[in-house]
Amino acid sequence: MQPAMHRVLLLEDDPVTRDRLAAIVQAAPGLVLAAALADVRSALAWLAAHDPPRVLLADLQLPDGSGIDVIRRLRQLTPVSDAMVISVFGDEAHVVGAIEAGATGYLLKDAAADEIAQAVHRLIAGESPISSAIARHLLRRWQVPAAAAPAAAAAEVASPLTPREREVLQLIAKGLSYQHIAQALQMSPHTVTTHIKQIYRKLEVHSRGEAVFEALQLGLLPPSAP
Repeated sequence: MQPAMHRVLLLEDDPVTRDRLAAIVQAAPGLVLAAALADVRSALAWLAAHDPPRVLLADLQLPDGSGIDVIRRLRQLTPVSDAMVISVFGDEAHVVGAIEAGATGYLLKDAAADEIAQAVHRLIAGESPISSAIARHLLRRWQVPAAAAPAAAAAEVASPLTPREREVLQLIAKGLSYQHIAQALQMSPHTVTTHIKQIYRKLEVHSRGEAVFEALQLGLLPPSAP
């Protein structure tokens, strides 16, 4: 007997990222790419013309709106399908908004290929995969007593990073390679690597996406940085 094949609808406007995610889906056992689309209008039109996919893998910030609108429409069409956000935006407003619309999973874009494929299968199996950085942030926010919130917010203003590390972090957020960061700051690639290791250690993260996400929560980067 042939194993069940689960159709995945991909919604991502960046061509490079869309191709990467499409390749991950196509290579994963049990998954088949139903379509790879770049905007809200195309996604809504696709949903109107086809049977709902088993999984919607959606970015949030799209050229003509938010992926949340597509998630909400999918949930209106069927309770069986699942939606997972994959985005650079992991702040509380985006996460809560996506969950309220019906998302049952949430990953940061720099997740490894096997992590993404496994997360889709976990979603189908009834789990709710979420990036550890996002989960950690939400738990911290919800565990802070209301009376202590202003003090906690004030404490976050103090940067754990040196001025040089913050410069490196800002270029990481812009997507520059280690080599380009070294050229921009007139330092060796080895020194850049050392700074990045220190940034990861101080922010308690393990990847670029988690570093940018954590820095946004701590106010170390402007909200428009990604």
